[in-house]
Amino acid sequence: MDSSQDFSPEAFLGGAAFIDGRFVPIGEAKISVLDRGLSRSDATYDVTNVWKGWIFRLDDHLERFERNMAALRLKAPYARERIREILIECVRLSGLQDSFLQMTCTRGLTPKGSRDPRTAVNTFYAFAVPFVWIADPEQQKTGLNLHISSIERISPKSVDPRTKNFHWIDLTLGLFEAYDAGCDLEVLIDGAGNITEGPGFNVFVRKGGRLVTPDAGVFDGMTRRTVIELCAETNIAVTAEAVPVEAVRGADEIFITSTAGGVMPVTRLDGIPVGDGTPGPLTRRLKDLYWSKKEAGWLGTPVDYGA
Repeated sequence: MDSSQDFSPEAFLGGAAFIDGRFVPIGEAKISVLDRGLSRSDATYDVTNVWKGWIFRLDDHLERFERNMAALRLKAPYARERIREILIECVRLSGLQDSFLQMTCTRGLTPKGSRDPRTAVNTFYAFAVPFVWIADPEQQKTGLNLHISSIERISPKSVDPRTKNFHWIDLTLGLFEAYDAGCDLEVLIDGAGNITEGPGFNVFVRKGGRLVTPDAGVFDGMTRRTVIELCAETNIAVTAEAVPVEAVRGADEIFITSTAGGVMPVTRLDGIPVGDGTPGPLTRRLKDLYWSKKEAGWLGTPVDYGA
């Protein structure tokens, strides 16, 4: 049921959500404290962005969301086409030309007295809020200071990072460690001494003329995928492989990729300059290409905001 008419258009200016079958202002969107998505981190989600009124790679995100729900034995109460309509309507109601757009499916509620996840009624919600940056454009001019954390990423044998999930405790503790070290962000390691990923982003490293990105223990980020595709289009060789910590130290360039900011340069590693301490030429090239194509609506679904 569309109950957006219960609210004035101004009520959606801070963001719009869909929950319990209703479109509501973001401040009205709530889930039960008994929802297993909250109490057990039993959920999956996917996030895309809207830039200049275009939703980036919407159908790719919907396909991945469906795949991740299947991996966790979750099922949204809506078919893909209806979820697509819901997401577009969240953006339209918010009026946001640049926004952060998320869809989530949780395990939901089990009957009173039951702990059996098979008895749970799965919950779906979605929302559009103002664009979220890992590093805003001003920060990107000078680049980020990345910390190589001592904390190991949760083993993919336990929780597969390719299925987007709420298990962020290792990432969050690593972020506190980075702040304590005077850095902006962190990348976690695996049990073999290779880098994996950071909170909400993938990592790319250029050293000795080679561009590499970790191939295991990481989420297959959509921006990571997009950068690999851009490299193929522009004849830039890139390889997904194990990336030891030793290969990162002394790198010529490092950059991170995320829905929350695109291609973002790293110019210091634990306070030590990367290269000459400024965003590298390959990073700048890929960053400029990514944003120029997005400005033109590349891989985008337009939103009709009406009047």
